[in-house]
Amino acid sequence: MYTENQLSYLIRGAAFKVHSTLGPGLLESVYETALEFELKALNLEVKSQIGISMHYQNILFDVGYRLDLLIENKVIVEIKSVDLLIDIHHKQLLTYMKLMDKKLGLLINFNSTSLSKSIVRIVNNL
Repeated sequence: MYTENQLSYLIRGAAFKVHSTLGPGLLESVYETALEFELKALNLEVKSQIGISMHYQNILFDVGYRLDLLIENKVIVEIKSVDLLIDIHHKQLLTYMKLMDKKLGLLINFNSTSLSKSIVRIVNNL
């Protein structure tokens, strides 16, 4: 059983492999598929496109949110392929983490020449 920090290291390594193979400029779905493949090759449990529900006033709503990847039921990975990560991307991931009660999330923007500057680690009571 891996800790969130150990998983973060493995996920980042897989992301670098995907980025060095494919390069920037592709659709998010392409990077998501490749990253899922690499993580499964590491024998990690990976779930993709998981629906997120919201509790409001003791009622459960299916509001249509979908997180990109959930690794070992511990780490959420939100994949982007944009010119620049903006504040709303960070808030989106943090909201997903709160709704799913997860402590660690990685926001990865593959549309970058330097992936090391395009991975953001977000913690929620870790």
